Amino acid sequence: MTQNSQAHVAQGGTLDPEGHNTLNPASPSEKTWGWFAIFNIWANDVQSLFGYSLVASLFISYGVGGWTAFAALIAAGLFVMWMVNLSGAAGEKYGIPYPVLARASLGTQGAKLPAILRATVAVFWYGVQVYFASTALALLIRSITGMSGGTEILGLTGIDWVSFVIVWAFHIVIFWRGMNWVETFLNIAGPFVYLVMIGLVVILWQRSDGQLLSATATIFANPEGTFATELKGFVAIVGTMVAYFAAVMINFSDFSRYAKDKPTMIKGNLAGLPFNMILFSALALLTTGGAAVVFGEEIINPTEIVERTDSVVLGIIAAITFFAATVGINLVANFIPAVNGIANLSPKTISFRKAGLITSVFALVIGGFWNSFISQFGISGFVNTLGATLAPIFGIMIVDYYWHRKEQLNLDDLYNMDGGTYHYQNGWNNAAVKAFGLAAIFSVATVWVPWFGFLSGYNWVIGAALGGVVYHAFAKNSVKV
Repeated sequence: MTQNSQAHVAQGGTLDPEGHNTLNPASPSEKTWGWFAIFNIWANDVQSLFGYSLVASLFISYGVGGWTAFAALIAAGLFVMWMVNLSGAAGEKYGIPYPVLARASLGTQGAKLPAILRATVAVFWYGVQVYFASTALALLIRSITGMSGGTEILGLTGIDWVSFVIVWAFHIVIFWRGMNWVETFLNIAGPFVYLVMIGLVVILWQRSDGQLLSATATIFANPEGTFATELKGFVAIVGTMVAYFAAVMINFSDFSRYAKDKPTMIKGNLAGLPFNMILFSALALLTTGGAAVVFGEEIINPTEIVERTDSVVLGIIAAITFFAATVGINLVANFIPAVNGIANLSPKTISFRKAGLITSVFALVIGGFWNSFISQFGISGFVNTLGATLAPIFGIMIVDYYWHRKEQLNLDDLYNMDGGTYHYQNGWNNAAVKAFGLAAIFSVATVWVPWFGFLSGYNWVIGAALGGVVYHAFAKNSVKV
């Protein structure tokens, strides 16, 4: 570890198990992620079971033709790519994660607020995704052994609990070894899931007696659609997909900091977002079309398709695939932001492993009680509220970095928790806090106030734009580079 790294650890950084930087700046030797690693961040983010069901439903639920839905998905991919190139640039340039980047605009103490909000969302979904990944392992065990049923405890059978504990421990094994293991897992899981999805399409093609394409064409057809309905559906799909990627857009610097350089980051995002959206959406569409022919109905849940094939071999392969896909998105969207957010609360005392264990303890509780209690409480409103609350932070950080600071940051001051450029008023930038509060109130209102219901699908975009505009108005004469 260099003398500079030691200084950052002392003032506001921490190291992972390999001696790599978790909050303090990534060194040149750590910036090893090529475009393929960035590509696989998005591949794993897209490939979850929820992502499949979401994409498949877009083709049959919005009353638009397939080409309109495809165009909307591509447009959403391009928009998200633009956003993450903006939010990830500082991370790539200075090697800093999201909680540290937030210090520039919110203050060295104020940045703890958005970091812990993002961590709260991440910890919750981390626990839920551990549970969902365990269902894939339980499917694998049942496919191999033929066992089923049994006494339930908190809504889970013995096989379910064994699967849950194994998956929970598997996550710990990965993060305990550091970010290199996370990168390796993502690079394996992304391509593997695509191979299995293509295999599922081939099986459905064979069982449909060559009718798969014609069935898919009926999904694309929309003879009753008008320009107005197609446009409305187009906008709605774009809004839905932007909301789906909203959390990663905010904290993408957690990953871009490991990119070799800015062109590598941009290339990885270009390949990773529009291309993944096109390929994954096409496979989801073909699978949905094939299922419509083979089973007589449009099924958007891939596990249900697999179960109806009555194939033990396919069940085993699918279980492994669903497991890999779910763990992949959990590492990308949930684990990394949770660990960084928790470590940022007390950088001098909370290490990478300690933050990971704290995250895992919450995951054990949330995932273990999800099926029997938590899922019945209407958690979506709570999570959507946190997401809407986070939206203004994106706009504030972007306006601060590009408009006010002209892409220039003082790296040493970002880690000076007791003074310096970003200490502001006792560690809080009042202009950013006021902008955050005002924009968040309106953004959250779109979730809960019925009158704003028509804006609910766009609360993230609205909150981000409003946060940036209000912050600029408050801070244009007070921010110092």
